[in-house]
Amino acid sequence: MSTAEETVEYATEHAPRMQWAKHSPEVYKAMVRLDSAAKQGLDPTLYELVKIRASQINHCAFCLDMHTKDALAAGESVERIVQLSAWEESRHFYTEKELAAIELTEAVTVLTDGFVPDEVYDRAAQHFEEAELAQLIAAITVINAWNRFGVTTRMTPGHYRPGQYK
Repeated sequence: MSTAEETVEYATEHAPRMQWAKHSPEVYKAMVRLDSAAKQGLDPTLYELVKIRASQINHCAFCLDMHTKDALAAGESVERIVQLSAWEESRHFYTEKELAAIELTEAVTVLTDGFVPDEVYDRAAQHFEEAELAQLIAAITVINAWNRFGVTTRMTPGHYRPGQYK
């Protein structure tokens, strides 16, 4: 259990570095437009699962806070959100299409492991028509960009309310 003193120390140590959107409003607006374009044609539940999984991998607490709240508000179950970080051992919670998207999300997010493997891409291509797959790749790319802004500037989680930025 943490004490108030430990909480204050953590809050000070991990305070936001800057409000990047305020200092770079045109980039922020472009990101919002890109995000809106990327989600077109994707199932909203799948879209949030992808955002949550990439944010888990990237350790973006702000985006995790936002997208878990958005997913819950959209009717996603707590159980599926909780199990997402261990999806390989919890496959029965997700459809084959969702699993293909989650696996592709990991491959695109962790490019330091090499290229996106053919088998991962091929599995996603079996479940998504080309236009939808292109949108999925765009959505994965966009959440990774958001994560990098969030982590780099230490955006603070805990204050987001579903629909706040819509």
